[in-house]
Amino acid sequence: MASDPVARAALATARNSKYNLFHPFRLMDAEVILTRGNAVAEAILRLLGEATTSVDAALCRFNNPRLAAALEDAGRRGVRVRLVLDRNKYEESRTTREVLAKGSTPFRLLYGRRGPGTKMHHKFALVDGRTALAGSYNWTIESEEQNYEALLILREPELVETLRQEFEALWAEAAGP
Repeated sequence: MASDPVARAALATARNSKYNLFHPFRLMDAEVILTRGNAVAEAILRLLGEATTSVDAALCRFNNPRLAAALEDAGRRGVRVRLVLDRNKYEESRTTREVLAKGSTPFRLLYGRRGPGTKMHHKFALVDGRTALAGSYNWTIESEEQNYEALLILREPELVETLRQEFEALWAEAAGP
């Protein structure tokens, strides 16, 4: 089964039903990490350390210095790094501004769909165009140390492509500080 990406599931129906067939569904390559018992930042750090071509992230909040340093390190290795951050949170958070001012990671800012006062509330990242990280987890110290948060790591090409297209649209719409 491990080498076959397609599994089959039987529907529980009457024996003579036209729906009593085997229907294929794809197994998904995914991980779920919860802050309740895990260090989500460690998983993100591992993936950033493995990046070889690109890291694109759309983040509502960002102030974790370890994650910022990992993005800087990726950039020094020749990985293209781009961030889109919520403009409201950037303007409200001195820590975010300080973390980003210490480095050279390219970033742009964006309000939500209705402009000032609305949020660019995404929390996803793409690594090498093959892996997506998404969930409730903000890249903040608070998310790592205080909150109940979830991070999904997905390697499903169709899902990664959907998020890639969203990131490109956000990047095109966003502006500098």
